[in-house]
Amino acid sequence: MLRKEEILERTSNGLSVFKHYVPGNWRIGRNFLNPLYEDNKASCNIYFDRRSGIYKMKDFGNDNYSGDCFFFVGQLKGLDCNNSMDFIKILETIDRDLGLGLTTSNPIPVTRTSCRIVDDIPEETPEKESKPYQFREQKFPLAELMYWQQYGITPEVLELYKVCSLRDFQSITADGTPFTYTSSVTEPMYGYKNKRYIKLYRPFSKTRFLYGGNFGENYCFGLEQLPAKGDTLFITGGEKDVMSLAAHGFHAICFNSETVAIPPTLIYKLTFRFKHIILLYDTDKTGKESARKQEKQLEEFGIKRLLLPLSGTKEEKDISDYFKAGNTREDFLKLFIEFLDNLYSDTLIMLKSCEIDFNNP
Repeated sequence: MLRKEEILERTSNGLSVFKHYVPGNWRIGRNFLNPLYEDNKASCNIYFDRRSGIYKMKDFGNDNYSGDCFFFVGQLKGLDCNNSMDFIKILETIDRDLGLGLTTSNPIPVTRTSCRIVDDIPEETPEKESKPYQFREQKFPLAELMYWQQYGITPEVLELYKVCSLRDFQSITADGTPFTYTSSVTEPMYGYKNKRYIKLYRPFSKTRFLYGGNFGENYCFGLEQLPAKGDTLFITGGEKDVMSLAAHGFHAICFNSETVAIPPTLIYKLTFRFKHIILLYDTDKTGKESARKQEKQLEEFGIKRLLLPLSGTKEEKDISDYFKAGNTREDFLKLFIEFLDNLYSDTLIMLKSCEIDFNNP
């Protein structure tokens, strides 16, 4: 039976797979257009991940298209890496297309070039280029305040989390072409500000998110607003969810997207500050899959996931939509308490079987 370790051993830790399937004269660590979709901005590159010891692809424009060589081939062939049968097909496809000979019991010899390639790569992760940018703020128009208010987010919460209304924003594309976005009644524009960067949120535009500056790989919204100690911390899918929870009296943070790997070192530190750390992702397919994956990867820290009673449609999938639908703090608190009751009752049932009968040891 094919094993992915065999393929990685014979493809320079996955690099040869990318070289076979990714068109063009791309280079390691240099941005190029992602072939998995109609990409018009070169914000994707191949890099060596020293933690896993393999080559991976990172798409800064859309993290849903980031992954290792098996994920990439799966996307090309319409196969799901998380499905065992599909994964076998992916392995067979790579073996056949690259002529590795693993299924014919006549494998190609392993050369030493793979080791030299790895040693020559100093970067553990690709560096995200710092984009120059300028913007002008404006006072929140009433219509924009009403937009945030439907999620329970007040002007005080917006100020606390350093959210501003933007009149315009100027930056450059990946190829150096300057561009300007201007706010309008139909396409408002907001900024999540930081000293080193700004992340734009355009809820009604085709390009909803973009950034200026460089927030690196450690973007975590809401972290500096957390108290020193607390009972429960929710990890959500986006900035609006963080503020909506905060407006209803709950502590929350989010990373750049639901598919980004959550840093274990940060979670380890947060376990000393919070009794419960709960994943509260979107109820659509991507959110559910990401929550399951994150829960498994952070299992050692006791991280659990809570699924909201929402349909998973575009209009009804996250905690912001939950509050927008008229649910109150008390409603969510009741939902969370029921979640804890079920969680700990299952744990107590398992512990029951381990009890000692002292009358009949």
